[in-house]
Amino acid sequence: MSADSIEYNLASNLLRRCALEPARTAIIFEGKYTSFGEFEQLVRQQAAVLKTGGVCRGDRVAYLGHNHPAFFQTLFAAHMLGAIFVPLNFRLTAPELEFIVNDAGVHTLLVDDAFTETIDSIKASLCCRRYLGAQSSSSGWLALSAECRQAEPLQSCDSAQQGDVAIIMYTSGTTGRPKGAMLTHGNIVWNNINAMMTLGNGRDDRILTAAPLFHIGGLNVMTLNSFHLGSTVVLHRHFDPVKALDDIARYKITHMFGAPAMFLFMSQSDGFEASDLGSIKSIVCGAAPVPESLIELYGKRDVNFCQGYGLTETAPLSAFLTAEWAIKKLGSAGIPPLYCEAQIVGAGSTPLAVGERGEICLRGPNVMKGYWNRPEATAEAIDAQGWFHSGDIGYLDEDGFLYICDRLKDMVISGGENVYPAEVEGILYKHDDITEVAILGLPDEKWGEAVTAFVVLRQGAQMTLDSLRAWADSQLARYKLPLRLHIIEELPRNPAGKVLKYVLKEQFTDGQG
Repeated sequence: MSADSIEYNLASNLLRRCALEPARTAIIFEGKYTSFGEFEQLVRQQAAVLKTGGVCRGDRVAYLGHNHPAFFQTLFAAHMLGAIFVPLNFRLTAPELEFIVNDAGVHTLLVDDAFTETIDSIKASLCCRRYLGAQSSSSGWLALSAECRQAEPLQSCDSAQQGDVAIIMYTSGTTGRPKGAMLTHGNIVWNNINAMMTLGNGRDDRILTAAPLFHIGGLNVMTLNSFHLGSTVVLHRHFDPVKALDDIARYKITHMFGAPAMFLFMSQSDGFEASDLGSIKSIVCGAAPVPESLIELYGKRDVNFCQGYGLTETAPLSAFLTAEWAIKKLGSAGIPPLYCEAQIVGAGSTPLAVGERGEICLRGPNVMKGYWNRPEATAEAIDAQGWFHSGDIGYLDEDGFLYICDRLKDMVISGGENVYPAEVEGILYKHDDITEVAILGLPDEKWGEAVTAFVVLRQGAQMTLDSLRAWADSQLARYKLPLRLHIIEELPRNPAGKVLKYVLKEQFTDGQG
């Protein structure tokens, strides 16, 4: 095999791994062990099913459901055909899903039976040509028609170039409309290489994946990397702190990725002190800063906390703080991995000196190709030199460690989920009693940041947090619903009329206001 013959298709890499080590365990899900050899046959069979249904190179195949082996089966089967995989956030409402499915132009949609009712309610408005039901039971991973069950497992695999799109992962923008980040096969392979060098995990490790797979962190910090390495993924349908602690001991878990809130909930479980964490080499934490108290708490159990910084658009690993720096560089997101670079820029994209605050820009083979059907947004995000403009404010210290200060886009990170104020504000403005509204994140011990609504009501109207959440429940995913409500007389604005959210944050942080 020469350098010129390296195949970037994720499915090709998986199939080669399966051929090399068919007896090794690929996935453990709800007590069921699946070897790489068995998984290969399942992927090939589903690829035949998709091909029979008309899926061709470049078509989009989407999956809606909880964490399940069928998610991976669908991803790799789509890639065998040169198709593009679209993971859907099962926490979204029907109208939110409708926009994404149609924006992506999904050809075939696989739906966990827990969400068939949701899809049925919008089916008439969807562009999909075919629907398949993914079973939620562990006994059968995919509901195949009688005709498809007769299909011979597909033997051939499409060839992919480094720049071919593998996954479209949707992330909301400040306009309130989700944008599909086009992650190429090369983006993911190079992210895996960065992860291997940075995280230090190997083929004999066992990775616990309890974070949602529709999220870039759950999917691509360690999970897809495990298939590349030939290690084992212990997959949870959804996160449960007690089950996570139990399975760490049961399966001798070596690594786990999650948001700080997940590890906080685990530490608050009654069995935390007695739980066996001896197999853990490191916990990888992302999506929000890790409190020092949480690092110290796990440190007392001899568990290393490693935190990092990344975005959907960077596939995601962009900076990482290893365990030896966790306290010395407390508050830092770490340093970029080998095949990624970071710089801080000011007005006119001028690079800034050490310690100066500006926009964080990232460059490397892990940076997305662009936004699906959004050339203007792509040109705005990625400049002519290939730098991705993150929209986050930060600085680099004298040792090259990155610190995150604020977000230009005002994004709120609550429980590891990204919440975009413009989207929530757009919904709340439809409420008859609301004349003005501003959404921002305020510090919260449990969730990292609490989605907080500052509302100006029409004269004589009254509102409670519960009534507002009940009104918006059918229009917004639950993690986007406000956790706090402040009724105010007016929003602070500058002379141009722009809402000064920092004034609200200063007034209402730490119990003030």
